[in-house]
Amino acid sequence: MPIFSNNGERRTSFYQELQRREQQWWQARHRLITLQEREMFWFGENSLIMWLMWQLVSYVGVALALMLLSKLFEVHLYLWQYITVFGVQTAFFILMFVMKGRLANLMQDNIHKADLVREQMLNEMVILASDSIFPDIHAQSPISLQHIHERYDAQLRLASLQCLLQKEIDAGRLLLSQHEIEARILPPELADAELSPHASGMIYKSLLQMQ
Repeated sequence: MPIFSNNGERRTSFYQELQRREQQWWQARHRLITLQEREMFWFGENSLIMWLMWQLVSYVGVALALMLLSKLFEVHLYLWQYITVFGVQTAFFILMFVMKGRLANLMQDNIHKADLVREQMLNEMVILASDSIFPDIHAQSPISLQHIHERYDAQLRLASLQCLLQKEIDAGRLLLSQHEIEARILPPELADAELSPHASGMIYKSLLQMQ
């Protein structure tokens, strides 16, 4: 646990809460990315091909399941029974395809809600960071993202720190001397890996010290 020099006990408490909020934000971010990937898969530009391929796979799966069941239980299935099963399956596919627009809207609503939760968690992290790590970062400026990461014992992810620091940049309180790495758009498991090679070169300078 990092030791804060000024008002240490209070800032440590905020820092511990920041760590808990980061976990919640990371989970919300992961859910948002998962929903966006599902939307792209089922309702993207090539979604028609994916729907037809999925239906073809389901036909094969059902056919294999029926054949296996008939052998296991020694039950003879007539042709009309196969036709009935595949007919019901086809009718279900057509129903779902007709409702594709409604399902896409439902998916979009879920994405919007997940994005709101993610943004809310990030805003709460910013508030907690303002009472814990931001004063320390401004005092230590100029400081690299890697140094910040190590300063807090690597307890906060690089991607989390970058998002928090970007809020300070947007508010006009920090300046990033190197180009920004867009790790925020990457899946959570790749974001830190993308940032890691550049973390030492991403130098943050406080603008509060110049005022």
